Amino acid sequence: HLDLMRLWERVLRRAKLPLGFSEGFSPHPRLALATPLPVGVTAAAEWMEVYLCRRVSPRYFLEHVQPQLPAGIGISQVGEAPIGAPSLQSQVRQAEYRVDVECSMTQREIEDRIAGLLAEKTLPILRHRPGGAKSLDLRALVQEVWVEALEGGRCRLGMLLRTDPLGSGRADEVVAALGLVEPLFMHRVRLVLEGGATHNG
Repeated sequence: HLDLMRLWERVLRRAKLPLGFSEGFSPHPRLALATPLPVGVTAAAEWMEVYLCRRVSPRYFLEHVQPQLPAGIGISQVGEAPIGAPSLQSQVRQAEYRVDVECSMTQREIEDRIAGLLAEKTLPILRHRPGGAKSLDLRALVQEVWVEALEGGRCRLGMLLRTDPLGSGRADEVVAALGLVEPLFMHRVRLVLEGGATHNG
């Protein structure tokens, strides 16, 4: 997340856009991702808000920023937000993930484990952070889990997890709760905002 924020700050400065800056002793450009991207997770369709001190058209923004981006990062769409609109961070409600794990089980066995997890009323876990461990209910953060593919000893799972100001599900914790090995690959497919707004990369 921090690397992405530094990247976008450099890109927007190089694009010479009229950036809006925060106040205080150390002003910095006012930009924010809708929700942090966890370490080790790739993403296809993130949302970001950028504050400018004067209006530019979405086309102008795209034409000036796109050439400054490194390979592997692109802009799929640009739009104007009304002044005073709620922040993106306050509007995020769900995140969909695609996760690959090594697995020797049949699809039926994996689906039985998924059904067992979803049947639980609560699923207390400890989430370890630099400041110490925090207890939370993982079940309250899991909305859907499904098998997308199973081939060659590799299983691809889809997950729709709650992601809002009160709590965010993590794909690796769901994999652990299913009794599967550490993920080989985790990818955030999309974010869903309040009211259902979404887009896929």
